[in-house]
Amino acid sequence: MKITSDIFEVGGPSLSHPSDAAVYMILSEGETALIDAGTGGATQRILKNMKMCGAQPEKTRQLFLTHCHYDHTGGAAEIREHTGCRIIAHELDARYLEAGDSEVTAASWYGSFMQPLSVDVKVSEKKRTFTVGGLQIDFVHTPGHSPGSSALTVRSDGLLVLFGQDVHGPLNDSLLSNRNDYIRSLEFLISLEADILCEGHFGVYHGKDEVRDFIESFL
Repeated sequence: MKITSDIFEVGGPSLSHPSDAAVYMILSEGETALIDAGTGGATQRILKNMKMCGAQPEKTRQLFLTHCHYDHTGGAAEIREHTGCRIIAHELDARYLEAGDSEVTAASWYGSFMQPLSVDVKVSEKKRTFTVGGLQIDFVHTPGHSPGSSALTVRSDGLLVLFGQDVHGPLNDSLLSNRNDYIRSLEFLISLEADILCEGHFGVYHGKDEVRDFIESFL
């Protein structure tokens, strides 16, 4: 699904596997970045979808993991194996991926196990900037749903696009969720005044009012 001239949805329940959260792709000047990786149940389909959108998977430079949960990360190792990309995550969630913690990563919720996953780039600061092709991507720590939950922003076609994968939560003790952090993160996301929100489970929202209303509904 094409969202802007640079941004596509290439994975999710109707595009790859029923258990996958949304997988988004940024394509600029022949280079590609992915946001999240699904469960790993249909990685080949994600790669095929990337090609159908005009991307060359072997030119995928980064795989950004918005947080450690299995529906977003289970396919990360296979995607790296096929593309040679770097896996990027916040350090506070990377520890549970590298430990193969099936409880904190919620793999157990899917009747599966989290295999230990090495993370190539562990972000420790509030914001770090990356590039793909001619675009600048900001990776911003937005804790609450999980300790290392993060959002990404990029400008495409003159619009500010926000990848806020689990804006909706949920909050759960086994996921090490923190309600106060979650509320502060939602308030921060609202303050960005994004033109488009790409969410992990509830689709894509267009227009500042629609984006704000969706995020505010969880306050």
